[in-house]
Amino acid sequence: MGTEIDVFISNYTLVDPEIYQLWVEGHTASEAVSILNQRGLGQVTGASLELIASDVLDHYRTYSLLEKLLSNPNKLQEQLAFQIEPQTRQLLIEKYYDFDDVVVRELIGKKLSSKHRKDLDEVAEKTRVPLKSCRRQFDNVKRIYKMVEDMQGPVVQNIQNHFYLSEPLAKKYACIVFLACIRFETKRKLNHITFSCWKRCTEAIMDNWTNKLAGVDNFDTELDKDFFTELKDIKIMLEKEREHKQLVCLTLKATLLHKCYTDLDSNFKNYSRALLQPASNMHRPRDVKNMFLELNSLSDSLKQANWSGQELEIFLNGYTQCGFEIDVIRDSNSMKTLWEKYMTVISECLLAMY
Repeated sequence: MGTEIDVFISNYTLVDPEIYQLWVEGHTASEAVSILNQRGLGQVTGASLELIASDVLDHYRTYSLLEKLLSNPNKLQEQLAFQIEPQTRQLLIEKYYDFDDVVVRELIGKKLSSKHRKDLDEVAEKTRVPLKSCRRQFDNVKRIYKMVEDMQGPVVQNIQNHFYLSEPLAKKYACIVFLACIRFETKRKLNHITFSCWKRCTEAIMDNWTNKLAGVDNFDTELDKDFFTELKDIKIMLEKEREHKQLVCLTLKATLLHKCYTDLDSNFKNYSRALLQPASNMHRPRDVKNMFLELNSLSDSLKQANWSGQELEIFLNGYTQCGFEIDVIRDSNSMKTLWEKYMTVISECLLAMY
């Protein structure tokens, strides 16, 4: 009588987070083996270098097969070829779509074309990020941008719905999409501005100057035309300059350092007009693209006067709050809203750039 044997066969996919990270970063299999060896993997596990190399190659083959699915996360969710736990599947997607801020900063302001993809070796050399990883990041940015640029609804939610990214990562991509849609000037004198600074600026604009607040299908990648039509009314603050200065100086005299207060007292006219200059130039949404060049000039002036970031923040808060006490703003709810939305973005962007 034969013996009964229970046999279980599985194609469960094992993912080693450390090896996967090395693969995502663009390291070759041999480079990954060397890195793992330097980290002491052989000593900890007792595995020989040959065994480590064999294991890395096996993982790399699996990740190469998965890459076609990762380029379309919906397919990864629906496929049956690989048995992957939900938690592992999320790790695969999140790490694959993660990016280096320095690499993406080089991509901002450029068209996501095949021509620029061919020039990524320059980006790799400048950022010291492997070329393979630069290409992955370029393709991911282009893929997400093409998918959501014309979609109605909140861009962060659209990205999460189609690519299953975490909210923090989706927000980073949303800023890239927004910068590409509005076509801000990001080069020339603005090369020093980091991606994290651009993220802070774009989030402020998306929250205050887009159709997200206008109720037009919740479109937060389009600027609110009505806001920019009304923005010309802010220029009336130029006529209230003397009154505004008195209020600001009285409010900040005991708060600012003496050197900054003296500089403010002497240069209030220049600083105030620089803060209001964008409002004078932004008659249409497309005019906003050069706003950062104007703010950068003000930033340079303040740095030359040795203002610290903390002192700048104190000044901007005082300047904004005192504006609410000027009669043309105090007596009009629409002007209060306009002033608040305008100064919130200007202040946030200037502080981010400083």
